[in-house]
Amino acid sequence: MIENLHSPHRRLIELRMEHADLDNLIDRAAEQSPVDELSLRRLKKRRLLLRDQIATLELMLDPKEPA
Repeated sequence: MIENLHSPHRRLIELRMEHADLDNLIDRAAEQSPVDELSLRRLKKRRLLLRDQIATLELMLDPKEPA
């Protein structure tokens, strides 16, 4: 059971959920008036970091076959 809590598949799901949450936050922050540019940039930077982590984990779990 403990192994499932720390499995790479579970981590991937958590990262995707966090990425989706950030997408929603960014959308809502962009609609506010006035827009807090600093907060928006920080959210976008965090979202990019998550996207990189997701891509790395996906490659680790399902490596591409050599040509």
